[in-house]
Amino acid sequence: MSIPTVRVLYIDDEENNLQAFRASFRRQYEIYTALSAAEGLLILQNVDVHVVIADQKMPNTTGVEFFKSIVETHPDPIRILLTGYTDIEALADAINHGDIYRYITKPWNDLELHNSIKNAYDAYKAKIDLRNKMTELEKTNDELNRFIYSISHELRAPLVSVIGIINLVKMEDLYHSSGEYWSLIETCSNKLDYYIQKTLQYYKNTKDIPDHSEIDFKQLVGELIDLHTYSDKDTGFNVTIHQNVKFVGDAFRIEVILSNLISNAIKYQKSNEQNKTVNIEIDVTDHQANININDNGMGILKEHLEKIFTQFFKSKMHHGSGLRLFIVKEALNKINGTINVSSNIEDGTTFKITIPNAK
Repeated sequence: MSIPTVRVLYIDDEENNLQAFRASFRRQYEIYTALSAAEGLLILQNVDVHVVIADQKMPNTTGVEFFKSIVETHPDPIRILLTGYTDIEALADAINHGDIYRYITKPWNDLELHNSIKNAYDAYKAKIDLRNKMTELEKTNDELNRFIYSISHELRAPLVSVIGIINLVKMEDLYHSSGEYWSLIETCSNKLDYYIQKTLQYYKNTKDIPDHSEIDFKQLVGELIDLHTYSDKDTGFNVTIHQNVKFVGDAFRIEVILSNLISNAIKYQKSNEQNKTVNIEIDVTDHQANININDNGMGILKEHLEKIFTQFFKSKMHHGSGLRLFIVKEALNKINGTINVSSNIEDGTTFKITIPNAK
């Protein structure tokens, strides 16, 4: 089995040290040397170096300063510091900020330095392997998302036809002609349509780049309430919106956020509640929109509050796909918004959202 070539760059302003290093390690490694930080940087720009060793005490740039300067531009090479004197503050700062892998005192011990280089190269390989695996995982995840999107999109066409047939049956007054069969078909079709739409919504939310358009919250909230109360006339809404300034934001994601929260507020009302109520308060400023959505529904158990935004989370009290609040959180993350929730099973649930004004 072939031994991998390990490329090592050593920077030191003393030529004797460079020669000694080259003589000691030329058989084990591919050695590059530089008399200054500037020369070392030039080599880094032209050679794929695995391990960089730098002397701390150099005239123009210390080893720690050099390592800090290449963290952003050359993050992959593993950095080892050689020091002939103790500079605790500089070393601690470099280690804490991840600028060096380890330090070795001069004059070095050949075996200690050799082992350090080997370990540093192992760390380099682990870093590259992890990055490659993450890239491969992201690619696989993207392909899976696109496949799910494609399948969901294809499923909607025949499903819409089924729902259309049910509507025709209703128009011809045949809905109750076969007992509960049409009702069962409609219920299953609507549930399947809901899951498909949430899947498509999730995919679009993860892929689309946030846009900036002007938003009228009074109009948007009014349209969403009309949409969600079309088949549920039992829940009453109290809406208070103060918008005296222009608000610019991602219309798609803000609609997704409000739509899912309003839908949840209606869906999880108490069945025996005589006065089902949802309160929506929105205050728009030059900097942000502050949104409160409160209901007097069944509430959320305290032990579940930290889990409700995780994907597919469902409690025994709440039935559904477990995607609504996950999608809300993901949409808010995309537009730098925040969400907080307070709830108890007696008084219901309150969501507090802030969305930056991007005008």
